[in-house]
Amino acid sequence: MQILNRTIVCCLCVSALLLSLGAEEQSAAVSAATEKTDQKVVKQALAKFNSLIGGWRGVGMIKRNSRKGAWSEKAEWVWKFDPNSTGIAYQITDGKFLKSALLTYDPQKKTYLLSTVLPDGKTRDYRGTLDKDTLVLESAPDKEGTVYRISVRRLNEKRTLVLFQKRNQGQSFYYRLAEVGYTRAGTRLAESGSGGPECIVTGGAGTIQVSYQGKNYYVCCSGCKQAFEEDPETFIAEAKKKADARRKKKSSQ
Repeated sequence: MQILNRTIVCCLCVSALLLSLGAEEQSAAVSAATEKTDQKVVKQALAKFNSLIGGWRGVGMIKRNSRKGAWSEKAEWVWKFDPNSTGIAYQITDGKFLKSALLTYDPQKKTYLLSTVLPDGKTRDYRGTLDKDTLVLESAPDKEGTVYRISVRRLNEKRTLVLFQKRNQGQSFYYRLAEVGYTRAGTRLAESGSGGPECIVTGGAGTIQVSYQGKNYYVCCSGCKQAFEEDPETFIAEAKKKADARRKKKSSQ
């Protein structure tokens, strides 16, 4: 009888273990699927900034239309793809307010996140939303209660303004710190949707040619080039789906 009882207990334990492992595998599969969906949403949200991708020449001014305290800087926006995240990197040379930044998107809260590195090496995070052509991001209050704001306004494909502001504790308004007016460095081969080369990774304007199995494609930046080279078949398949969907939509109109 004791042997029988022990056998039953062992069987129950094994069954429980198998059920637990099955639940863990199912949970992991659901988590992976959710993460993949989230990354697709993130990529779609960030694709709204395809017009920023590339190099820029900037002139910063403390006071608008005044050369006093003005400076020149260079910047580049590049797509950045990691196994578990997608973002757009913002690298500044000779900047007075930023050294670098990474723009990402929170699909749960439906807000954009900007993680910045300041010229002195300190970091500051911002969160905000896109209002038409202006991305407005605010930091959490620092230990002194000061809130910082960055506004990125796209005037057109060749002109962008970045405004820096702050609001002190107890104040209800923001005041200007400086503004950088950017002009695109060089020219692009095409604008997104213009009928010219299109980035196979993000759908932006294709400016860099890449090849796979004897066929040529275009990407918009070094980040997309690296992503394509690591997994070309996935991006080619996605591009084919989009092209088929566009043709189907056009034929039904």
